[in-house]
Amino acid sequence: MSLYAIGDLHLHYQSVLKAPGQLHDRVWKNHEEKFRKNCGKLLTEEDTLVLVGDHSWGKNLSECELDLQYICDLPGRKILTRGNHDMFWDVKKTGQLNDLYRPHLTFLQDSYETYQDYAIVGTKGFTFEGPFYLDRCGRIVDWDEKEEIHAKKLVDRELLRLRKSFELAKADGYRKYIMFLHYPPTNILEERSGFTDMAEEYGADQVIYAHSHGESRFHDSIHGVFRGRIYHLVSGDFLRWKPLKIL
Repeated sequence: MSLYAIGDLHLHYQSVLKAPGQLHDRVWKNHEEKFRKNCGKLLTEEDTLVLVGDHSWGKNLSECELDLQYICDLPGRKILTRGNHDMFWDVKKTGQLNDLYRPHLTFLQDSYETYQDYAIVGTKGFTFEGPFYLDRCGRIVDWDEKEEIHAKKLVDRELLRLRKSFELAKADGYRKYIMFLHYPPTNILEERSGFTDMAEEYGADQVIYAHSHGESRFHDSIHGVFRGRIYHLVSGDFLRWKPLKIL
């Protein structure tokens, strides 16, 4: 029995695909079939797969039915966290999604799930992504301060949601945590953030995130051990559609 993770499937069986990279980059060609085959080789029905956001390009649930059925049909237990492109997922209606897809899928929001003696906590997260202004050598010399202020509000909201997940698990006696975000825990200007601080505060063993896909973005945030935590990027194209074994 193992715990795996991956993000950014960006399925589009019933919706319009708009991302240029996904239309043209070789790594995205037939990625749905590549991922399905890799899951069939790696996962058993006893395993747990956490899908870390951006599941579908669909704008509403009716445009996501085939995408979510594709995920349902994968082996094992599936836990989903929310991504920035998951327009079908209204936070306030997470309970309805869980009622609709139980027991095949679990939509994680303002709560926690368990894996052995670990609590799985998570939220979409957020980080400031610019615009950044560069000099002739490609070095960042300035950025859009209004957008930075707006991003700070979204980060604070997501930190409150994440803390709620930690506190619920802690109140139920859990002391071991794996933390999942869709957005990276830091941006290219930061060494640490509210998300890394919270991981340290609660003693999360690992922090798993996605969102950074396309080779130019793979190193936007933390990889490996940082201040006693292990950080993993699990964007699908970064992993070449092979889920990463977390535990």
